[in-house]
Amino acid sequence: MSLVVRPRVSRRAKISALGTYVPPRLLTNKDLEKMVDTTDEWIFSRVGIRERHIVEKGTPTSELAYQATVKCLADRGIDGSQVDAIIVATITPDMFFPATACIVQDRIGAKGAWGFDLSAACSGFVYALQVGAKLVESGAHEKVLVIGADTMSSIIDYTDRSTCVLFGDGAGAVLIEPAEEGEIGMVDFVHEIDGSGANALKMPGGGSLHPASEATVLDRLHYVHQDGQAVYKFAVRKMVETSEAVLNRNGVSIDQIACFVPHQANRRIIESSAERLGLPLERVAINIDRYGNTTAGTIPLAMGTAREENRLHKGDLVLATSVGAGFTVGSCLLRWEI
Repeated sequence: MSLVVRPRVSRRAKISALGTYVPPRLLTNKDLEKMVDTTDEWIFSRVGIRERHIVEKGTPTSELAYQATVKCLADRGIDGSQVDAIIVATITPDMFFPATACIVQDRIGAKGAWGFDLSAACSGFVYALQVGAKLVESGAHEKVLVIGADTMSSIIDYTDRSTCVLFGDGAGAVLIEPAEEGEIGMVDFVHEIDGSGANALKMPGGGSLHPASEATVLDRLHYVHQDGQAVYKFAVRKMVETSEAVLNRNGVSIDQIACFVPHQANRRIIESSAERLGLPLERVAINIDRYGNTTAGTIPLAMGTAREENRLHKGDLVLATSVGAGFTVGSCLLRWEI
């Protein structure tokens, strides 16, 4: 019997639906004042956060991912059985294995779908977005679910005031589908990694280098450790550089960008990046004051905020950018087609 080779298909991909979720429990700056030596004024003036949402103890990342996915599928008017693949960007999976994507797949009834988790910290969602887009552009799949979800409260040391004020829990999901005639959808991306910065932001314990033990627990190695100054300097520089690179490569001026969606790590990073790019703040999606840094959840949550505030319209050019532990860097350009 002769082999029948399926022809390669080239087409455009777009975001066709969006859903977001944060747990109802709030942790305010006033709450943190009772836990560590800090103040509401110091936190807000330094990083721009007023409050963040955190899960009740025992709530896993898969629950956040599932809730965001349910909203995303409802936004599109379909059920999980129509999903072909699931990519979950997270650094706080329910467990090392199985992948959180497997748990989401089972809960939404995506029979026959495949998927995996992607670990790129705060750049996880923009990385997963490109993987999902390429699966659709290649013709391999019709509907790919891309989720950014993190339960950062599970790896935060609430006695360390340098990190505990920064992070929250949350998730966002988008559906990637083929673009319709006349639509553009995903345009281009510029991604890179720089492992020389690995020690600036990390969770040392739990992996093969420092397997979990009584010693690693006592040494508090299972929490986020960060060199804030190093991260700040790298983030501003690389978010601007990769943003300019993807714009220049596609002949797009900054004036054509209707909405800039930066990773929500620190308001000063957001404002510095926007200023260097020449973008007024009215064209920048900012919600860090309400959610803090939700790692892989920040970009879809910020897209959701921009949409809720009627600042995203069909046909708008959107620039999304992020820097995360690794260091990971990612900027992508797309037409909003919802």
